[in-house]
Amino acid sequence: MSLRYLPLLLVCAFGMAVASELNYPLDAPAPDGRRPGGTLTQEFPAPALGNEENKDIKRERNYPEQPPTIPHSIRGYQVDANGNKCLSCHSRAGSARSQAPMISITHYMDRDGQALAAVSPRRYFCTQCHVTQQEVKPLVGNTFRNIDQLLSDEATDAAKP
Repeated sequence: MSLRYLPLLLVCAFGMAVASELNYPLDAPAPDGRRPGGTLTQEFPAPALGNEENKDIKRERNYPEQPPTIPHSIRGYQVDANGNKCLSCHSRAGSARSQAPMISITHYMDRDGQALAAVSPRRYFCTQCHVTQQEVKPLVGNTFRNIDQLLSDEATDAAKP
């Protein structure tokens, strides 16, 4: 055997010896955060889903490229490779009948910017970008201010002598 592999062999042997001596506890406490109580090895059922807002009111966007949120419940909607319930109301033909807003023209373009007759496959799964809102208490405090609020504050600060 060549001596150039000897350091690698010694490091591997040392690592295996150290790992065999460690006694990992199976009842270690769970990390802080969204998973309350229990241990890392225990499995708990998923918490119940919150109540989706169902107000059908168009929400203000916080930044220009933000995808609009879904203002109604989509529980039970099929959005998979076999069908997309969203398109029954929001497609070109469906929006005229249902009076729902039509999806953006960008959803009918391929990645090269060429117009398509149908929704682009990369824009087909709506819930990748668009989400419903839940009526829940925030997990953490939030001091987010949109651009209009920042510009307004800047204008009032500039007007002060």
